[in-house]
Amino acid sequence: MSSELGILALYGLLVMVITVVQVLSALGQVGLKTLARPRDDMPRLTGVAGRLERCLANSVVAMALFAPAVLILVLLEKTGGGTLLAAQVFLIARLAYAVLYPAGTPWARTGVWALGFLATLYLYIAAF
Repeated sequence: MSSELGILALYGLLVMVITVVQVLSALGQVGLKTLARPRDDMPRLTGVAGRLERCLANSVVAMALFAPAVLILVLLEKTGGGTLLAAQVFLIARLAYAVLYPAGTPWARTGVWALGFLATLYLYIAAF
């Protein structure tokens, strides 16, 4: 397995951790009965629970962009030092994002989001 694939796996685990934390946060806010029923009339989550919900949604979108880039590079056998560094930057930026967003730190959150996005863009460019 390439190192980039390992980073993809680690990011998958990070998204799973964010999911569990988000569910536990929502559980504390609305209770198990509300979470167990259909979400058609789910109350709006606020505070940390709401920020975790949005952080999770953004993390899934980031996964949808990052995973194909890594898989394309591996399939084309175009991985190397630059792509490994970009994948590492992506993972570190997304980890920082997962901490900064729920903490309510807007500018730093935006900065690490942009860093992760640019790292992903680099991976797509490296495929050419």
